Amino acid sequence: MTKPSRAAAYRCTECGATSLRWVGRCPECQAWGTVAEAGAAPVKAVKPGPVQRPARPIGELDPDDARARPTGVGELDRVLGGGLVPGSVVLLAGEPGVGKSTLLLDVAHRFAGGGQRALIVTGEESPAQVRLRAERTGAVHELLYLAAENDLGAVLTHVDDVEPGLLVVDSIQTISTEAVDSATGGVPQIRAVAAALIALAKDRGIATVIVGHVTKDGAIAGPRVLEHLVDVVLHFEGDRHSSLRLIRATKNRYGAADEIGCFEMREDGITGLADPSGLFLSERAAAVAGTCVTVTVEGKRPLVTEVQALVARATSGGTPRRSVTDLDSGRVAMLLAVLARHGGIAFGDHEVYAATVGGLQATEPAADLAVALALASAGRDSPLPPTLCAIGEVSLSGDVRRVSGVERRLAEAARLGFSLALVPSGQSAAVSGIKTLPVATLVDALSQVASLHNRLGDPRRPVLRTIPGGR
Repeated sequence: MTKPSRAAAYRCTECGATSLRWVGRCPECQAWGTVAEAGAAPVKAVKPGPVQRPARPIGELDPDDARARPTGVGELDRVLGGGLVPGSVVLLAGEPGVGKSTLLLDVAHRFAGGGQRALIVTGEESPAQVRLRAERTGAVHELLYLAAENDLGAVLTHVDDVEPGLLVVDSIQTISTEAVDSATGGVPQIRAVAAALIALAKDRGIATVIVGHVTKDGAIAGPRVLEHLVDVVLHFEGDRHSSLRLIRATKNRYGAADEIGCFEMREDGITGLADPSGLFLSERAAAVAGTCVTVTVEGKRPLVTEVQALVARATSGGTPRRSVTDLDSGRVAMLLAVLARHGGIAFGDHEVYAATVGGLQATEPAADLAVALALASAGRDSPLPPTLCAIGEVSLSGDVRRVSGVERRLAEAARLGFSLALVPSGQSAAVSGIKTLPVATLVDALSQVASLHNRLGDPRRPVLRTIPGGR
């Protein structure tokens, strides 16, 4: 086998990174088998050229040109940082069928309702199909234009004819150009189409939203350089079996990159949820063992979340099963070990299941204490007080560490009717309507729960019992 020439240049087809020698794995994007020979390009001297606009003092520039315009969808505006900026390019990615097209149709309709033209270019559906969805969701407007195209040149022609203030391309993987000799959806095509759309948006001040597909691993399909070129990267998440939808910003040049927007998918379209905390709590008449409530923070938004756990004796031989949904499986395994070592609750011969209610991912360390108490409650078959919530990170030594935003979390819990809260020692906050119980260790938290049972009473289990086989 002939080795590649050392004088040749090599380029990654995923991210565009260059290398002087061939490697099996790109050092930039860590992709395997994407480095190919590109040929050594001669270095030419760069001469001064014409400029589009002369440089101006920063004080003379008008900041209103870069101010966000609200879309009318409050939850999307929250994630975007106030709305869409003229000339900005937003990449919205998500699983098939999660509701990306429905959401953007609503955004385009509201944009048209504000008196500006909006253009939706779809490469996956016919205009008639989009029209049917618009009738169902009430998104028909005379300033909302539809076009079905797969050629980049035709898309640019539609933009010239309509002169929109908002352009939606659904999706970039279906658009191609004859200028690039590559299959539709390939890395060179996506890179070329994205570069052309970004140049168009910047030159004419058109707010542009590009829909992107995702791979089976949940990553955005196409070259990683696509995420670097656009101004905002949004991920649309949701389970087909649940009505909850979440939008997360992983990159935002105009606002916070850790905000989330909550939506509910309905038959008549998709609706923003300004107060979604109730979706993540179960409604029941009596307390149930294995449940504990915590308050997570997504961006600046506190969300009251219920954690559920089930502990059952293994019915067959072999290693007992551990199943975790919407929680950090590594931290759940760590908490099981901490409970066994410091709490005297052994789960060795028991199957353990842990999940959240409503499909919200509670992976931040502040949920550790609630997860541990839910596991202990399930293992001892003793429900926690229904008005109790728990906030805190649990360490390997069994200590309960401090977390950020405790006062904001407690205020949200008090608003939803919780009157007791276990918090890390030294982080008690004076919040009206809720009493804080500081705990320094996980053992202290278990003792506080036992004390509450003895004081408040539990008709089923007046005192917490140790799981059979525990220490």
